Amino acid sequence: MNDFSTDLESARAALEAAILHQLRGQHSSVDRIAGDLAADGVTARAVDAAATRVIQSHLQRLWDHGWLPDDVCQMVRRKCRDMALSLIVDAIAAHAAAYTAATIHPRWQEQLDRLDARVWWSHNEPQPSQWSRRHGVTRRDLLRTVIELVALLRTLGPLPLIVPPPGKAADKHSPGPGTVTDEKILSKIRSLLAKAESTEFPDEAEALSAKAQELMARHSIENARASTTGAREPSASARRIWIDAPYVSAKSYLVGSVAGANRCRSVSYDGLGFVTVIGDDIDLDHVELLVTSLMVQATRAMLSSGSQVTATGKSRTRSFRHSFLIAYAARVGERLREINRQSMAAAGAELVPVFARRREAVDRLFASLYPGRLATRSISAGNAAGYGAGRAAADQAVLRAGRRELGPRR
Repeated sequence: MNDFSTDLESARAALEAAILHQLRGQHSSVDRIAGDLAADGVTARAVDAAATRVIQSHLQRLWDHGWLPDDVCQMVRRKCRDMALSLIVDAIAAHAAAYTAATIHPRWQEQLDRLDARVWWSHNEPQPSQWSRRHGVTRRDLLRTVIELVALLRTLGPLPLIVPPPGKAADKHSPGPGTVTDEKILSKIRSLLAKAESTEFPDEAEALSAKAQELMARHSIENARASTTGAREPSASARRIWIDAPYVSAKSYLVGSVAGANRCRSVSYDGLGFVTVIGDDIDLDHVELLVTSLMVQATRAMLSSGSQVTATGKSRTRSFRHSFLIAYAARVGERLREINRQSMAAAGAELVPVFARRREAVDRLFASLYPGRLATRSISAGNAAGYGAGRAAADQAVLRAGRRELGPRR
């Protein structure tokens, strides 16, 4: 074994030891190892190579177990120091660069593009050293970040595989020629949403609400009508919608209400902070647009109520806001289902079998992703004032566009 190989193995062993210390909360030991590795300039290249290999091996494990680039970055953003996010984005870019474009699924590539995950560094020098110079980070802090990052990656368990990683076979659940997203309609919906989120007039918001949801319903119906001319069977896809704290369970209930009203099924991962939504791709587009807008509207309305205290001075703000969001989600779901019911009635009975087949496709994918029995939940609202305020706010909302199954509230 040559000197570099020996240095590489030593550096990797030291990093592995530091990762274990990090997982055990032994931060002084982590700092000591990071300092020792950073101080040895002779083995810097081997240390960089070891750090790169350790990160890449953990990324590959996550890709093989259902994680997507955005999922990993969401966890890093929530759990690690700020500088770790750019380091993991570079690692994701390096991994993807090893594959041809033809072997990268379009949805995977979309996430790479959103993250701006691209190779910017020279291959004449180890990437970690270039990264530390680019961000003005000392080698000690670089290695401390690597250790913290890998320790987090090691704690992440498997998820259902919803998009194949680079180099794998084409996704059997990917949309085919029968599913066509009209970007012009989605652009109109986005424009309406942006206006609605900024208006201070409930009547204007209500008018925009009706227009936007009508556009979404028409979009789904027109696509369903077009699909009747082909022989292709409907397919379904799955997407993950990440939710920021606080009130994750109540916010996930909002996602579930929107999903159920748009012919989708959903599963909540409150511990991680996301909801998986399964449905036709056009319906999934609508769910994502609506959820993004409704989260903004709900949060703004919730915060406008201010702090809540009892007559004795005890804070009731948290229970008020939790109940507010639950009521908001329930009422929004009622409104969405009514708008969609009216649109379906106007579309005619000939589309009923089409939507029935789409529901069957959603159910099949759901069963394949979650073959076991899922725990169900009932979510409660214990603050009457918050519940009433939430329903009132939902009536003004602009409706444009462990694991638990979230069904629509009935």
